[in-house]
Amino acid sequence: MSTQLHYKIEGDGSPIILLHGLFGSLDNLGLLARDLKNDYQVIRPDLRNHGLSFQATAHDYELMAEDVASLIRSLDLPPVILIGHSMGGKVAMKLAALNPQLVSRLVIIDMAPLKYHQRHHDDVFAGLFAVLEKQPPDRETAMQVLAQHIETESVRQFLGKSLYKDGDKMTWRFQVEALYNNYQHILDWQPVEPVEIPTLFLKGGDSDYINSDAQGPILEQFPHAKAHIIANAGHWLHAEKPQDVLRVIRKFLTQ
Repeated sequence: MSTQLHYKIEGDGSPIILLHGLFGSLDNLGLLARDLKNDYQVIRPDLRNHGLSFQATAHDYELMAEDVASLIRSLDLPPVILIGHSMGGKVAMKLAALNPQLVSRLVIIDMAPLKYHQRHHDDVFAGLFAVLEKQPPDRETAMQVLAQHIETESVRQFLGKSLYKDGDKMTWRFQVEALYNNYQHILDWQPVEPVEIPTLFLKGGDSDYINSDAQGPILEQFPHAKAHIIANAGHWLHAEKPQDVLRVIRKFLTQ
């Protein structure tokens, strides 16, 4: 089994790696890639157990960080700019802590270097497993199954991007069982030694993923951190306010 991450590469210039969040794929950060590829070489991998990348029973931040480090080495890249959303943000932070020589700058979108205790995704997992169990024949039926478990339309639409036809049934690109079994690892975080790399934390003004409790742990682990709040945006700020997010990222990268 290949353990090389599946990825897409576009543009020329200093390399940027975009890391998606839980239940996502390399397409999730497409709005950012479309703009940044005009000035940078943009690499978007599918993280393990997601998209077209390999599936594995183990799923934690050290392993995911090493997956991305292996990709950087295999492409023979100079130090990269890492931009990660949510789970991808934790992968970026872990990679910078373990292999600082591979990273020039960090942008973390709506995630803190903290252990999270709240299970945000129980209804999501219920819907994902229901689709696997019922083996719907088409996309419309699969979305109806999801709707029995997940109230929020935008969440259903996001998950629906990872549906595909396998034989005569619809199923998921991501490995539901591995993600469910490792969910505590995904919520978890082991504090890292101070990372001296310039870091930008972007928070959605309406999101609770970075709250006032996060300020101390952020500065302890990322002493060169800057923070910016994108007003009237939730956890998916890069999808809700892409121009605002891009403006702040581009300013940070040219400072």
